[in-house]
Amino acid sequence: MPTNAKVKAEGANSALPLLAWLSPAFPVGSFAYSHGIEWAFEAGDVTDAKSAGQWITDLIECGGPWSDAVLLACAHGAVGAKEYDALREISEFAAALAPSKERKLETMAQGEAFMNAVGAAWPNKGLEKIVAAIGREIAYPVAVGVSSAAHNIPLRITLESYLLAVVSNFVSAAVRLIPLGQTEGIKIVASLTPLVREIAARAEKSTLDDTGGAAIRSDIASMKHETQYTRLFRS
Repeated sequence: MPTNAKVKAEGANSALPLLAWLSPAFPVGSFAYSHGIEWAFEAGDVTDAKSAGQWITDLIECGGPWSDAVLLACAHGAVGAKEYDALREISEFAAALAPSKERKLETMAQGEAFMNAVGAAWPNKGLEKIVAAIGREIAYPVAVGVSSAAHNIPLRITLESYLLAVVSNFVSAAVRLIPLGQTEGIKIVASLTPLVREIAARAEKSTLDDTGGAAIRSDIASMKHETQYTRLFRS
């Protein structure tokens, strides 16, 4: 039977927890958010597999998910360097960066739920120190970044896993809205996997100065969704 020390050594730097943290079953409520895609569908911007794939591509390259990847990377780095003052600034900046009421709800509600679930099921002294420094009410990418760093999970695989989970959630929303077939949806995920790797590599070397984007239509969609008459999603 392996000793506790051996189990801990084998678990160090393992990305296995990410499979649980970023799965659809993890209790953060990701299924309830479309990131404005619901309004894009009603407006006629996203109507089929091709337009859904292009919309999500734009988001990953130059929309909210790009900035989220930067925030995740910066939070991960701050934890590794034990720079808690910098981490607090990153956390506050992440909350302020949301362009609309619903987008802020999306990131803050999921972030707090993520921290609560990870803290309850994966107790970690390093993460407890982080919570003491910045609290549990933090943006989702910051929550993933600090949890990953506290559990010694490498940044690159964290970024790739996070971005792929974001893509999968957007595709899931599109499948329910358009609707797309499951096969068409998974083809979009597969086609965007190389882009996920590329964006993760860029974000790994980023600083807070690299946040921001040009997916203005998506930001408008999140604002328009607040007053949309019929809604399946919270954003």
